[in-house]
Amino acid sequence: MRLTLRVWRQRNAGADGALSTYEIDGISPDMSFLEMLDTLNEELILSGDDPVAFDHDCREGICGACSLVINGAAHGPERTTTCQLHMRSFRDGDTIDIEPWRAAAFPVVKDLVVDRSAFDRIIQAGGYITAPTGAAPEAHATPVPKPDADFAFEHAECIGCGACVAACPNGAAMLFTSAKVNHLNVLPQGAPERGTRVLDMVAQMDEEGFGGCTLAGECATACPKGIPLFSITAMNREFLRAARKGR
Repeated sequence: MRLTLRVWRQRNAGADGALSTYEIDGISPDMSFLEMLDTLNEELILSGDDPVAFDHDCREGICGACSLVINGAAHGPERTTTCQLHMRSFRDGDTIDIEPWRAAAFPVVKDLVVDRSAFDRIIQAGGYITAPTGAAPEAHATPVPKPDADFAFEHAECIGCGACVAACPNGAAMLFTSAKVNHLNVLPQGAPERGTRVLDMVAQMDEEGFGGCTLAGECATACPKGIPLFSITAMNREFLRAARKGR
């Protein structure tokens, strides 16, 4: 495959950025998108140019690091992580635009790399539970109803990639925050912090500068792990309950 790549290049957070055009040939349809970028970087290095900076880690669709906007869509044309996107999703001769996440709370570090530590601070604000020290408790000592367990596991699948923020027209982080709130609040181990957790995490989310949610639904459509839109309404219900009761 021969492709034209228009890649966002930005030296640092304080510099102006722009799309740079590269021609690349010999790309196999079976390559992953990141392998294609590796090939581009090899050519840039051999020609004495600065390689394109982009985030990656596990390359197995688990860590959420490989966050790119591809042709205007978070993670590209398939509902998956960028590392699991393959070049067979494109056609020979295509022009592909590659950009970083666009959100005020995700400042660009360099090229396609953004600082997503805002997510870490949201989790730090309330992503913990009260657990007794000592020997491990009997696995069946705290029964959890099957619907609650399923609900918790569904939301625990969130990998914090930020696709929900990138896809949202407002740059909101409600889907991410709701996933973290809901998967802990529904379990008995998270019950002691149930009220403070949702209040603290939502407050931190607002402090980070994310936009307001208008339930456009683009977040759930872009989420590679399928976190459902009703996660947000469940968190809103938790927030109203906690706000009525106070801390």
